[in-house]
Amino acid sequence: MHDLYYWVALRQVCGVGNVIYKTLINHFKSPEKIFNATIEELKNVEDINARAIEAITGFNPTDEIDRKIYEILSKEINIITFNSPEYPENLKNIYDPPPFLYVKGSFVDGDKNSVAIVGSRNASEYGIKVAQEISRDLASLGITIVSGMARGIDSAAHIAAIQGGGRTVAVLGSGVDVIYPPENRRLFERIAENGAVVSEYPLGTRPNSYNFPSRNRIISGISLGVLVVEASPKSGSLITAKLALDQGRDVYAVPGNVYSYKAKGTHALLKSGAKLVDNARDIVEGLNITLKPLKENKGLIQGLSHELLEVYDFFQDEPIHIDNIILKTGLSSGRVSALLLDLELSGILKQLPGKMFTKC
Repeated sequence: MHDLYYWVALRQVCGVGNVIYKTLINHFKSPEKIFNATIEELKNVEDINARAIEAITGFNPTDEIDRKIYEILSKEINIITFNSPEYPENLKNIYDPPPFLYVKGSFVDGDKNSVAIVGSRNASEYGIKVAQEISRDLASLGITIVSGMARGIDSAAHIAAIQGGGRTVAVLGSGVDVIYPPENRRLFERIAENGAVVSEYPLGTRPNSYNFPSRNRIISGISLGVLVVEASPKSGSLITAKLALDQGRDVYAVPGNVYSYKAKGTHALLKSGAKLVDNARDIVEGLNITLKPLKENKGLIQGLSHELLEVYDFFQDEPIHIDNIILKTGLSSGRVSALLLDLELSGILKQLPGKMFTKC
């Protein structure tokens, strides 16, 4: 039986949600001890109900759980439990932390200095630019950027963090083996190489809409604060901001165009007390953390592969549409998209609205 068996098994017990799971772990210290506890010992646990006690004591071990664990590990996905030193310290302190996380990549001690950057999926050029600049500057100072790998602001924040030579964490509303949106596959790989892609959901879980509000509490829970760049009045980013406040985190917002619907959510946050931010220093000043010096990217062009140089050489002073690059190179659209993303992650190109690309 694998060491993780009881962690996964307890997650499947009816009536044991995140809050009760945390309470049980704090009391018994390990899931195995919970399953071995008597009814009287379980009754001594604060706030546990009779239904959960009956489900725990009546649980029947199966080989299926072990098979699932070995399948996960065979795909180079880690399970980080609440008791693991790798489990994000900030996340431990929220009301309902996940008992364990599925992780592609890894957490490091420096990730305790994290800031979440979230916003509209259908972001404006202004929103993308602000998210990139702040994310890149924070990352270059040693602050880990956390987001949800969605289109728009999320993706811009992840990409800029990698460009800044820093770390980034993506929290998914699906299993870590289900990449959503699908065009972010290459970004998913780069995030795993420069941080972690994480989820509380089992492998194979689809990105259903009802998963995302729960996912958002992890984004804010890992972080010291949450920056909302662009958000409409009903944006999921406002849910993240509310969760951040409930968790005692700082909330920041970027002002936008007063005539823009995408700015109404961020302006509402500012009116309710969020800190106005227009650069990374506005965030850094309020964080009681030790920062590292800015990094410089040198020799980027010289270090490019032949294929990347071939694409880069098409760029002069004017932006170019992705379709023109496909025509000029004769490569497939998927391959060109991957190469452009590599150049973007390296800080050599930047993407503009409408699938236009230009030199940084």
